[in-house]
Amino acid sequence: MSSQDTTDEPAPAALLGPADVRELAAALGVRPTKQRGQNFVIDPNTVRRIVRVAAVTDQDTVVEIGPGLGSLTLALLQTAGHVTAVEIDEVLAAALPATVAARLPDRAGRFSLVHRDALRVTELPGPAPTALVANLPYNVAVPVLLHMLENFPTIRRTLVMVQSEVADRLAAPPGSRVYGVPSVKAAWYAEAKRAGAIGRTVFWPAPNVDSGLVSLVRRDPPGTTASRREVFAVVDAAFAQRRKTLRSALAGWAGSPAAAEAACTAAGVDPRARGEALTVEEFAAVAEHRPG
Repeated sequence: MSSQDTTDEPAPAALLGPADVRELAAALGVRPTKQRGQNFVIDPNTVRRIVRVAAVTDQDTVVEIGPGLGSLTLALLQTAGHVTAVEIDEVLAAALPATVAARLPDRAGRFSLVHRDALRVTELPGPAPTALVANLPYNVAVPVLLHMLENFPTIRRTLVMVQSEVADRLAAPPGSRVYGVPSVKAAWYAEAKRAGAIGRTVFWPAPNVDSGLVSLVRRDPPGTTASRREVFAVVDAAFAQRRKTLRSALAGWAGSPAAAEAACTAAGVDPRARGEALTVEEFAAVAEHRPG
């Protein structure tokens, strides 16, 4: 391979290793906080793996939530056409552009930073995002994921790192023991599946739980006359009392147990079933038949 072939190849040293992460944190006076679910990735191989599994290309505009010190950001910038990072922490948000400029100067023009709470972001600068790739803060992972999928329909592919237990829930099929509200709501937007496990030692500080990757590929929502909000109201009601049958669990939503039974029957759903047995399409059918 000639030297000309490698001129555009980012140097491996651009990525952050354990010493780099600790030095950056010390220089900024940053200590990871549980309040914001901060666990910084210190292993370059892990961020390379995430980018590879996410199938990011130079045609992608990637949005990253909670970039922290920039471990995953730098790996994404080595491949993506553009990366927009959303960071709530003031100190981290202020420092990240300088880290990108120092380590990947040729790619700095492909980077944008938004200093905001991801749960309040409804628009982003630059081209519309095509992919979401993030090490999501554990304490807000599901709300942030659902918020981004709702507000940015151009996101076709998502790969998020979350607590292993949350990954199981997001990817769970109907009938599974861990199938619940996150499973159904994620299924409204996308087909979700587990995409790997992540050990604790790749983080600083090491969390008390294992992590997992979840891949979500956008699909059309169920064909229904009910709105997303109306369908999600049925989902919330069904799982608020998940041990109860739909006839009982949906009584408050429908107005009475009899009305809940009628709505289920009209939708072709057994009112004696529990919420964990229903697909997102079946929840949508029930929502269509709410009395009154």
